[in-house]
Amino acid sequence: MRTLELPGGGTIPALGLGTWKIGESAGRRGAEVAALRAAIAMGYRLIDSAEMYGEGGAEEVLGQAIAEALRAGDVRREELFIVSKVYPHNASLRGTAKACARSLARLGLDHLDLYLLHWRGEHPLGDTCEAMQALVAEGKVRHWGVSNFDTDDMEELAALAGSCAVNQVYYSVAERGPEFSLLPWQRERAIPLMAYSPIDQGALAADAGLQMIAERLDVSAAQLALAWVLAQPGVAAIPKAARESHLRENLAAAELTLGPEVLAEIDRLHPAPRRKRPLAMI
Repeated sequence: MRTLELPGGGTIPALGLGTWKIGESAGRRGAEVAALRAAIAMGYRLIDSAEMYGEGGAEEVLGQAIAEALRAGDVRREELFIVSKVYPHNASLRGTAKACARSLARLGLDHLDLYLLHWRGEHPLGDTCEAMQALVAEGKVRHWGVSNFDTDDMEELAALAGSCAVNQVYYSVAERGPEFSLLPWQRERAIPLMAYSPIDQGALAADAGLQMIAERLDVSAAQLALAWVLAQPGVAAIPKAARESHLRENLAAAELTLGPEVLAEIDRLHPAPRRKRPLAMI
């Protein structure tokens, strides 16, 4: 798996797995744990979660899957890159540490590889930064960053703290808003952009234009859309997938190389933005 360099050292896999909408139903827990176990067995190492997902339910499901995978010898803890996110209303100077402790307990881990502020909220950004840096110093978090931050937010963050590792935003071939200013800003500073919903929650699988190109390449439209995101320098992607077939398709998409003619054709279908737009969020 290709990796991206993180500011301050370390790497992150270019392709991971999202867990949004997991952990919302006790009746689905067995199947969800099995899907995450299958993903780890296939080679997924970056897994993204949040205290918001299922109000902690996703972290519990992921924690069970990790524990089972570790006991079975499918993976070592140091091979995994586990991400979670703090609710904005919990991201105060003291609240961030408490929220992190709860996430770690649900996950059954002693540290997170990456901890993100889910979006900006009521608490001063400086307090959240201070809390994040303290968690790193204590060994509870290896890297910290943000989510749903636009360029002006990132500029404010840079003035407060220079150690932000990642910004996770909505980015896909049909939602290219970050390319106007945010992505260039992050590239200049070597801060990876982590794309959530890179296949538009599956909607791009039905994109007629992408389907025509994908047929020539003998891949699916969803794989083409994901490969396009992964082809963008400095970008990682965390599509959510529960079926084994989709998990394997996404892994295969990470191996696709799109030539300049294909990239140009996709640009004509879904052009890059010509003006600044508000950052899209899901």
